[in-house]
Amino acid sequence: MQSNLRSGVRNVHKVTLTRSASVQQPAIRIPNARVSGDSHVRTISQSAAMRRAIPFSLNTYSGPQDDRDERVVRMLMFGKPGAGKGTLTARLAQKYDILTLSTGDLLRQHIEERTDIGLQAEEIVARGGLVPDDMMLKVVTSKLDNLQHKHWILDGFPRTIGQAELLDAHLKKRNMPLTLVVNLDVPDEVILSRISDRWIHRPSGRVYNMSYNRPRVIGFDDQTGEPLTKRPDDNPEVFARRLAAFYASTSPLLAYFAKSAKTANTHRPNTHQHPHQISFHTPSGLKVKTLSGTTSDEIWPHLDRLIHNNFPGLREKLETREIRTRRLVSNALAAELGATTLS
Repeated sequence: MQSNLRSGVRNVHKVTLTRSASVQQPAIRIPNARVSGDSHVRTISQSAAMRRAIPFSLNTYSGPQDDRDERVVRMLMFGKPGAGKGTLTARLAQKYDILTLSTGDLLRQHIEERTDIGLQAEEIVARGGLVPDDMMLKVVTSKLDNLQHKHWILDGFPRTIGQAELLDAHLKKRNMPLTLVVNLDVPDEVILSRISDRWIHRPSGRVYNMSYNRPRVIGFDDQTGEPLTKRPDDNPEVFARRLAAFYASTSPLLAYFAKSAKTANTHRPNTHQHPHQISFHTPSGLKVKTLSGTTSDEIWPHLDRLIHNNFPGLREKLETREIRTRRLVSNALAAELGATTLS
């Protein structure tokens, strides 16, 4: 009897191994093989692992222009004289990993370094002439061409339609088109009042205003105690002329970039992509936005939100996060001390 029992156990074990092998066998068969089980039939393409793998196999084509380039900040900021372009640009540069480029600074650098462009420009300026558009383009693009994947804001260029067309064509040829144009809309009477009340510390460039941001001692710089002065052009007559020049030159520029944005954002199908492929990201193209307000403090949250929402890859500067952390800790400690005092 024991002999029969052992024989039966061996037979049961043999059957179990055979059935296990038959179930595991499809793992090494061709992908479209069908698997027979005790209670159901399924194909390998129906497995959970394959279902999870499908999305990662879609949209694998990468065109000649990387979509990530569309998420790089390449920005122009326009605004009336005294609208706060310098203040807001400085805030962006202070908070984010973004470069600010001044056309005037770039031109002066070429002149100081005695480059070919600088020598030609110096001679033209010495004669009292205007630097030609094509030469100004070389001054600007000599810097921009080295910033392929960097975020930047360009100040002071373009100033004419001709310059805009040259810059636009060059950047597109280099596969690094403009991505954002911002126009600061501040009422004329507000700016006139602002510049009338403006005083500066000429050596440092610090600006004070008698309507807001007054110096601690009227007429003197907070840090050095030196006298404040007025800018020669901070008067209604000069402002009226500068405002007329702004409308004559900048309005056509805004219209040009608005038209360019509309053309750039028109959907063009990717001829290299299979019709069944799914695109999980659509390039943002060029955006042209007008931000309205009466002060830089009022406009800043809108500008900050515009940058944050459209360029999620733009990193905040490390020191900004550290300062914010210290502020939050300080606020928390102050609140705790206040609660302790009240109790």
